[in-house]
Amino acid sequence: MKREDFLKLMNKVKIYDLTQPLSVHTPPWPSYMPLQLQYFKRIAGCFGGGQGANGMVIKTSNHVGTHMDGEIHFCASGRPIGTVPIQEWVGQGVIVDISQESSDYGIYSPDLLMSKADIRKGDILIINTGYHKYDWTHKTADEVRYMVMHPGPSPDFDKWAAKMKFKWIGVDCGSADHPMNTIIRKWHPDHFARAEAKLEKEYGQKWDEMYPQDYYYQVMHLKLFPKKIVHAECIGGEIDQAPNNKRLWIGAFPWRAIEMESCICRILAFDAPR
Repeated sequence: MKREDFLKLMNKVKIYDLTQPLSVHTPPWPSYMPLQLQYFKRIAGCFGGGQGANGMVIKTSNHVGTHMDGEIHFCASGRPIGTVPIQEWVGQGVIVDISQESSDYGIYSPDLLMSKADIRKGDILIINTGYHKYDWTHKTADEVRYMVMHPGPSPDFDKWAAKMKFKWIGVDCGSADHPMNTIIRKWHPDHFARAEAKLEKEYGQKWDEMYPQDYYYQVMHLKLFPKKIVHAECIGGEIDQAPNNKRLWIGAFPWRAIEMESCICRILAFDAPR
């Protein structure tokens, strides 16, 4: 394709913002510091004539709203966010819509995802569980349901992800791990009891039989980050407006922050014309 033809084609590309709006009202991962904003100067200002500009300082953890968990978030020998080449944040992929199959404390499997879309090795995989409708921006907002009750991956999921060598994975809920395979299990024992009862009814196993915690505790973090397969959490924005179950070009744009273990970021999907 000639350069001018390529530029004309790019002008026709539709761009979808998969980023959850960021605010002081955005709930962070439970127990993490929320976003804090304050002005340190204003246009009118003071001290004779004003300061002439608005300026703000922010204080936050890296796990508020749409964010990318970096390798060193859980892997001491991993790479900080800012040292990962931009080519690893951008590439082909798919947003897989499993919202109709998702339920509180539910489990999704590689087979379910592959039945929905053409997923290939080296892809960027984003999973639309439908639980973004419980984030703080919606009328159906429910912080507990969003962080504590969302579905999570099946026991074979991490091995499949490693075999597929995904660039990165994204989810539209609080964690890429099932919440009952995180510390939330201990913080919310009543919810764990409900999740285990559901698991026994549907799979005939207790939680620790299906998910032995010496392996599955935060498996998506602890087992995949050393393999350079990280994930974005709290995706949202225009995820339902973007073409789901269709191959797209996807990009994540965290700060080029050399020391950061994770980072709030913008995530976009690009849909090219036929």
